[in-house]
Amino acid sequence: MKKILLALIGGAMIGLFAASHAKLPAPPPKSDAEKAADAAKAAAAKAKDAELNAMAQDRAVANYKKNKGISMGPDPKAAKAAKKK
Repeated sequence: MKKILLALIGGAMIGLFAASHAKLPAPPPKSDAEKAADAAKAAAAKAKDAELNAMAQDRAVANYKKNKGISMGPDPKAAKAAKKK
């Protein structure tokens, strides 16, 4: 009984090893239209990532200025001086 069990386990291990080293067929070549669609999709994703990055940077700068006490608006002292003139 143990010999049969060991033989089955050994066969299963050999089968798993052979299956893990199997080679997949090459994908079919892409047409020019598919290549152009992929390039457009990649360009749109890159533009969206750039926009999201810019928005995140703007939020970080606003948060920094708010917490450091730096005014993002016009200088209040300069506004008062302009009103007096």
